[in-house]
Amino acid sequence: MAIALLFGGVATNYSIGELSRSGPGLFPVMISGFLFLIGVLTVVRSHFVEQVPLDYNVKNIALILLSLVGFAVLSEFVNMIVGIIFLVFCSTFAGTSYSVARNVKISIGLILIAFAFKNFLGLSLPLY
Repeated sequence: MAIALLFGGVATNYSIGELSRSGPGLFPVMISGFLFLIGVLTVVRSHFVEQVPLDYNVKNIALILLSLVGFAVLSEFVNMIVGIIFLVFCSTFAGTSYSVARNVKISIGLILIAFAFKNFLGLSLPLY
């Protein structure tokens, strides 16, 4: 919540504009507002649910970090499609069950989303 307030406060220094003609500060203010609202809802909800001890699994944290770093490196030096496939297959080792069929479906879905971002939004993604 503090980070949302910090970024939202900095974003108010930019022109907000209107919804029909937004300024450079509108998007950061909206996102930080939503993040702050999620933080408030999380704090309020925490007072009504039973406390559960937090358990850290270092192996799972390392797998997720490895999958993110691998995605970035493969996207930079090979292409993003290979990076997406690596990200999905590596990160699911951190879960409770592993399914190759599910990983293939997720990879295909993410690759299609990346193609949509490249073709419809004009983003410069290194897909191939």
